[in-house]
Amino acid sequence: MSVRVEGLTKSFGALRAIDDLSVTFQSGKISVLLGASGCGKTTTLRCIAGLETPDGGEILIENEAVYASARGVDQPPEKRRLGMVFQSYAIWPHLTVAGNVSMPLQAQKVPKDEIARRVKETLAIVGLSDQAEKSAMKLSGGQQQRVSIARCLVGNPRLILMDEPLSNLDAKLRVEMRQEIRHLQERISATILFVTHDQEEAMSLGDEIFLFDKGRVVQQGPPEDLYFRPVVRYVAEFLGKANLFNVAIRPDKDGASVAALPSGEVITRGSIQGGATEREALCMVRPESWRVSCGGEAGLPALVREVMFVGDRRELRVDTSIGAQIVVTYGYQRFSVGDRLSLTVAPDLAHLFEAQA
Repeated sequence: MSVRVEGLTKSFGALRAIDDLSVTFQSGKISVLLGASGCGKTTTLRCIAGLETPDGGEILIENEAVYASARGVDQPPEKRRLGMVFQSYAIWPHLTVAGNVSMPLQAQKVPKDEIARRVKETLAIVGLSDQAEKSAMKLSGGQQQRVSIARCLVGNPRLILMDEPLSNLDAKLRVEMRQEIRHLQERISATILFVTHDQEEAMSLGDEIFLFDKGRVVQQGPPEDLYFRPVVRYVAEFLGKANLFNVAIRPDKDGASVAALPSGEVITRGSIQGGATEREALCMVRPESWRVSCGGEAGLPALVREVMFVGDRRELRVDTSIGAQIVVTYGYQRFSVGDRLSLTVAPDLAHLFEAQA
């Protein structure tokens, strides 16, 4: 169930919330719309749902136009055959779990025996079969969100839209619900558009991430591509932590290539992207990608200024000739303030893009 958006625009007064957006969300995948507040991700989702009317462009679901400004097409939400899960659980407090889930079918005047069958099947999918007759208000937060998801699924929607559905849960429940949504999608092969501002949530859930900024998608692709191979500086800095600095790329005498700092230290040597000709570039190294040595080996000299123990890792803030760097190490090796280190990076983990990116 692919979704295609062509030339979509939407403004609120002087604010351009969606700016000539053209993207395609793949069928049978979880596509995550990620970005900071006000970037246009939720407005895009609401336009697809029919809850907002765009100013122009087209929205096609399974090649059917549900909105096309030039042709005067604008299907109401109930005609688009979508299911939506909101940030709020929107639980009816006076109804049982089964009563809450059955509400969309009752509104469609589905026969009672079919309602009972479909509610039973849907509660089994979300693992709430044994809670059907319990008051929905007596459930935990995670269970209430599963009721909300079941209510979305019971109408057999062709597309599922989720607008920050986990933001009201505590940290542990968020992780559990991420896993449940992933397992649910695999079981029913659903097409899901999932809006979030949480980077970890996006990377753990998404088959593909669409990173928004100022009403446009600045990069889309698998999570690993955005994290390790950002196309512009904004993407590098938005996703996780990034060390960014200028380097000179030049061929080495042995046929390989090197990335050297302005001060002359070579931080990596090997098959480097764009290393065939000499040029200046912006280099990104993720904190966990630095190789740390303590014996005075060649590389970027670093002085440890701060050590933070975070359970499975240690985060070091170090001073270098190119400014402060963040270094993440794993395992049992201990570091102390004042330690002198040397930093290098594997060629495939030193990501380069043009300095103006």
